[in-house]
Amino acid sequence: MKKKGSGGKFLVITALILLAAGVTAAGLFITSRPGYQAEKAVEAFYSYEQKGRYADSWLLLHSRMKDKFGKGHYIQDRAHVFMNHFGVETFTFTTGEVTHLDTWSMEKGTDPFKNVYVVSVDQTFKGKYGRFRLHQDVYVTEEKGGWKILWDYNK
Repeated sequence: MKKKGSGGKFLVITALILLAAGVTAAGLFITSRPGYQAEKAVEAFYSYEQKGRYADSWLLLHSRMKDKFGKGHYIQDRAHVFMNHFGVETFTFTTGEVTHLDTWSMEKGTDPFKNVYVVSVDQTFKGKYGRFRLHQDVYVTEEKGGWKILWDYNK
């Protein structure tokens, strides 16, 4: 003999399973989008910088950026400029809209990158010279299976 109400429980459980599957699928779709991944790379980069982990942030730079300055120079320079000159211990940052570019060149006379994302970043510092903010558009492209950071050197 069938219990009364067992069909309703089955429908509720089925609906919850379908809802969970839908939410999971939507989450996987969103996080697999290149623009999302590019934004996460920028957030990781500035999170490392925020904590003074410049060796880790340097690893997120594109190889063309690494050609501009070696790891040791980068670590020393970033700490020196931001912490010593500005007299700050850390900063906050926000990222803005993510925009896709079909092609972009880091500087005049270089081969353009394809499939680049631009993420605007605002860093807010509080230091011996007061509160100030730096704005920079950060460019991100895929290199060797990972999303890497580039800066604009165009004049």
